[in-house]
Amino acid sequence: MSVVERALDVARAHPDDLLAIVGPTASGKTALAVALAERLGGEIVSADSVQVYREFDLGSGKPSDDELARAPHHLVSVLGPLEPIDAAAWAERASSVIDDVRRRGRVPIVCGGTFLWVKALLHGLARAPAASPELRQRLREIAEREGRAALHERLRSVDPASASRLHRNDLVRVGRALEVWELTGKALSAWQAEHAFAPVRHRARLLALGLEPEALTTRIRARVRAMLASGWVDEVASLRARGCDGARAMGSVGYAQVRAHLAGELPAEELEAAVVRATRVFARRQRTWLNHADVAWLTPDGDQSSLGT
Repeated sequence: MSVVERALDVARAHPDDLLAIVGPTASGKTALAVALAERLGGEIVSADSVQVYREFDLGSGKPSDDELARAPHHLVSVLGPLEPIDAAAWAERASSVIDDVRRRGRVPIVCGGTFLWVKALLHGLARAPAASPELRQRLREIAEREGRAALHERLRSVDPASASRLHRNDLVRVGRALEVWELTGKALSAWQAEHAFAPVRHRARLLALGLEPEALTTRIRARVRAMLASGWVDEVASLRARGCDGARAMGSVGYAQVRAHLAGELPAEELEAAVVRATRVFARRQRTWLNHADVAWLTPDGDQSSLGT
């Protein structure tokens, strides 16, 4: 039985549950979601924090023209490069889309690898304080002056639980955790622990393609090579030339390495390997998150490198 048929069995056995295709980057989420949409009369709701932006195209793994023609996609290329969005704002948009899809008698299928967004959609987020632009700017200045690791050490001293799960270079999330502490005197991890008792917003079935590490690495390498060959460096250069160097998506995996290359910090001959390495690290972090979630793993048969994107 193919992975599509197994996924269809899950969907048909739980018709009232929201179907979510998750999994590590390059594992074949989009191809599976499109195949399911065709069979179920579905529409895809993207849960990807880079694909949501226009002009961040080649390095974000956006659906191809063929995939867009085969199944309607929502929340892809809906924001300008510098427009802000966070997990809570995306979750509200996604909920509205899901309700609309269902009202029209269609099947919503969430698909993407930004798991904080998926979590926000299904369970909501902890009721931590609103962002403080002034405090965020001060924390960015500290990171620029002392390095991102310095912020991470500050977080470790006030919220070791959050520090232990966040990478020291994750400026956005480390900064947010420090922001919550400074605004409330209460650790973000404590806010999140209290939120664990909140009701579920959407009852869902999470499906993921379980590839062997070697197969996933092969797919990542082929994907990165194809993106670079398609003009990814030129895309990033164009974005930077138009004042988008500070866009949030520019700090994402892959785009950060291409930007470093254009800034003269990474030689051309090292770029592909650097992006592959960063993507593999990201995929491992995604797998760790999934290991703590209720996910049905679908193991492809045969040649795993031949799966779609």
